This record gives sequence, structure tokens and C-alpha cells, in this order.
Amino acid sequence: MEEMIDTQVTEHLDAEVVAGQAAYTPGFLPYYDLLVLRINNPLLWKCPTSELLELYNRNVSALHLDVGVGSGYYLENCRFATDQPTLALMDLNSNSLRFVRERLSRYHDVRLFRRNVLEPVTIDSTYDSLGMNYLLHCLPGRIEDKAKRVFDNLQGCVKPGGTVFGSTLLYEGSAGLNRAVLKLYQRSGAMSNRWDSMEGLERALESSFTRHSVTRRGIVAMFSATV
Repeated sequence: MEEMIDTQVTEHLDAEVVAGQAAYTPGFLPYYDLLVLRINNPLLWKCPTSELLELYNRNVSALHLDVGVGSGYYLENCRFATDQPTLALMDLNSNSLRFVRERLSRYHDVRLFRRNVLEPVTIDSTYDSLGMNYLLHCLPGRIEDKAKRVFDNLQGCVKPGGTVFGSTLLYEGSAGLNRAVLKLYQRSGAMSNRWDSMEGLERALESSFTRHSVTRRGIVAMFSATV
């Protein structure tokens, strides 16, 4: 029987928000790992997928909420402290939620939440860790504004002392082929990171959290913060 998706999404969504998640169709999701993790990450973004997986290994907890779930690769392959973690998946795209839930079928306690993270978010539990991998560059607006909005909207989902971590693609510092590909994604609406920089991300983290760290590999910024 299909898992129930808890949905709280306004009827009329901004066109840019819709475009940022429209590519995640049932036909595309099985090829996400090949395109994004095996090709784009090492060859275009200059950040091996292993480094992003290690970001999960350092920060994920046994009570974890993942936001902007992609294909579920990191949750399938990261190291949890228990064989049966409690997991929650949050995404605007119900295709992604269903796909990742199926991928994580060995885990018994997985909850699905369909939300727009640019709006206030409420769910029925709080978590010790929250991951948002490759989410922010899909959202419209400047990084300092959209990241702070997302951080503030989601903090109520994380227990005091919990960890928020993730990664995003920066336009700043791109050049040649990777800049050309970023522009292509921007024209399609899949990404909105034309003004995204390390400085802007730092400002958003500083304004939302008391402690944070951010590093860069290629054009990928990886961050973690304490609620």
C-alpha cells in the first residue's frame, strides 16, 4: 500500500518555485545518480560525491529530517548510529518523496511531508538533525535572503542543540564549462543561483544560527550549523 504523504501546500505556488522542482519526474529520478552524482559532481562542480556523503556521515543522526530529498542516495548510503533510524522526508515534489521512500524501504519508520520551504513549515515532530542537500540553488532569490528564509522556516523542526547541514551550488567562482551549464539550468528554471556567493551564504548562516561552519570544494558550498 502506498505511503501516505502529509501535505500542507498552498494552492497557488510561485512559477519559479514550481520550475525549481519540475524536473524530478518518475522518468528522471532513476537517472539522477548517474547524471548528478557520477557526472556533474566530479566533472562539472568539481566536488566528489564522496565528500557530500562524508558531510552526511559527520552530521546525520538516528532521528533525521531530510529536506529536498533528491534521489535519496545519501540517506541510503550514509552511516546511521542504528540499524533502524527514524527518518522524515520533506519535499515539494511528491514524485521525489515516493521514489526515496521506496529506496529506503528497509527502514520501517519513514514519514513523508510535502511542504514549500519558502513558507512557514509545521510538522508533528522535531528532529536531531536536518539535511538539505542541493536545495537552496533550486529556490528563487538571492542566497542571503532565500537561505535565511528557509533556515528560519525550518528551525522549528529541529530540537535545540540539533544540527542543520547541507550543500548548494554557487555561481560565484564558476567559469568555462560549469558556468555555461549553470546558465543552461537557470534558463530552464531548474536552478536560480545567478547571485549565489559564499559571502551571501555566510550572512544567512550568521543571522540564523549562533554557530556554523562552511567550506567550499569547486563550486559546492558545504555547511553545518547548530540550532
